[in-house]
Amino acid sequence: MKLLQDIKQLAHPYHAINLLMSLSFLLAKYVPGLCELLFEPSQCGELSIWESEVLFFMLVIIMFRTRKTGSRNMVAYISVFNMYAKVCNVVLWFSCDTVYGIIYVIVAIVHFLVVGEPVYRGPEKVVYFQGKILDEEMAQDPQCVWFITFFTAWSPACSNLAPIFAKLSAEYTLDNLKFGKIDVGRYPEAAKHYHINDSSFSLQLPTISVFKAGKEVERRPCLNAQAKFQKFYFTEDNIKAAFDMNNIYMECSKILEAKAGKKESHVKSE
Repeated sequence: MKLLQDIKQLAHPYHAINLLMSLSFLLAKYVPGLCELLFEPSQCGELSIWESEVLFFMLVIIMFRTRKTGSRNMVAYISVFNMYAKVCNVVLWFSCDTVYGIIYVIVAIVHFLVVGEPVYRGPEKVVYFQGKILDEEMAQDPQCVWFITFFTAWSPACSNLAPIFAKLSAEYTLDNLKFGKIDVGRYPEAAKHYHINDSSFSLQLPTISVFKAGKEVERRPCLNAQAKFQKFYFTEDNIKAAFDMNNIYMECSKILEAKAGKKESHVKSE
């Protein structure tokens, strides 16, 4: 079932075009007719030493990054591959012809703006914060527990976490248990305030933090004994277990029931 869901998601025009763009240079080099149209006949059917080195370097980077994405599904791996492969293609196309490079960049921008990455359309109860407004919200209701995701729009790992976090929000949200998100790419001051590294090589994207009484009590990924960030796989089961979500939900439910009982007793006494 999971495999079918991944295949269905990858069949979306965004991912299909992404994959085509990631393989565009290789296709142009090895597809008969297309290669002769774009390159000299002597350049067709083979890569130069420099082009091979660029592709090899790209593969090394992709292998390294897929181990750090915090996800184990096929869509996550392909998303990481596409991101770095397109950067590699920009270099390769510009090295062949500046016009080809400019056309490739324009097509990539149009693809991103017009097609757009598919987003989760299911039920969710997530509050989207801007910068430090989270502090103000927590100050208004210090008894509320907040699950906050720090993310960026360009990170494949963050995109893969989005539907999981949305599903958890729909399942666990209470009046005193809420879910929120902050785009630290758009609001870098929030990244600095909450100590999130928002660089392209960051191991903290995404990060989920739990706040109680306005203070952070838990986050993933977190530092180990050697002060290095531990790899965390953001699956639904892992998140529930790491943050003990079921017990938090039960505690918050009991608090709400106790408040409701006191309010009912007060009404009856009047």
